[in-house]
Amino acid sequence: MARKEPAADAANPGRLKQIALTYKMTRRADKKIGLVLAAVGIITFGVFLAIGFLIGHPIYLGILGLLLAFLATAIVFGRRAERAAFGQMEGQPGAAAAVLDNVGRGWTTTPAVAMNRSQDVVHRAVGKAGIVLVAEGNPNRVKSLLAAEKKKMARIVVDVPVHDLIVGTGEGQVELKKLRTTMLKLPRVLSGPQVTATNDRLRAMGDLMSNMPLPKGPMPKGMRMPRGGKMR
Repeated sequence: MARKEPAADAANPGRLKQIALTYKMTRRADKKIGLVLAAVGIITFGVFLAIGFLIGHPIYLGILGLLLAFLATAIVFGRRAERAAFGQMEGQPGAAAAVLDNVGRGWTTTPAVAMNRSQDVVHRAVGKAGIVLVAEGNPNRVKSLLAAEKKKMARIVVDVPVHDLIVGTGEGQVELKKLRTTMLKLPRVLSGPQVTATNDRLRAMGDLMSNMPLPKGPMPKGMRMPRGGKMR
């Protein structure tokens, strides 16, 4: 037990530092975040304290209200921080790949399985819903990339459903902030072994970017394919 206490003490400053950093990043895009969090906390606590006085138990309801105020503040902060993060990522090359990496367990993501010289990109995710091709870039140009990739999937994994999504704010497109939710709503049609078999077949096939290390998260705007790399 004595050994665990120093580790826990060391983790707390790191966690608080991370929260502070997240707050600063959120505040850049959401100037009212401080006022909103304060209002949520004060109102939640005030309501429970008032109820406590009305029923004759201000201490018990006050403690409960304090705990729920912290919980409500944390929930609101998390949602607004997520919204601010998506707002900053919107429109950046590779933003969809960053979201796909956090879809959840059971999904295997391969970024940039297809790319053209204009930096329009198609990413691939494999899960119990089948294969999901996610494109980001110019809507007109990415359609040809998606069509070529779907045709390739049909030759390799004929028995696996293939879905295609285009990230954007236009008609028929999926907003970046709704990408994860949209994927999780897809019907699950494959079993665990089928997902593994599909990943094995695709891995054996190889990808456009298999020999090129990619940084996690959005790709730099100035990034270009190497001269020796193939373009589609």
